[in-house]
Amino acid sequence: MVKINGEDLNVGGKSVAEYLNSAGYDLMRVAVELNGGIVPKAQYEDTIFKNGDSVEIVSFVGGG
Repeated sequence: MVKINGEDLNVGGKSVAEYLNSAGYDLMRVAVELNGGIVPKAQYEDTIFKNGDSVEIVSFVGGG
């Protein structure tokens, strides 16, 4: 299980990009923190979730 934004999900083995796409996130409007470090957008395809990982995903919204 991978803890994403406080929720345990069975996404071990998926890449960051796969998860974000399947969950409906806009890849250009999010930041991903994996085990305390920021994942660069260029590494979303190559970064694979492993059981026990802790992830925070923050979406950016415009406005003013």
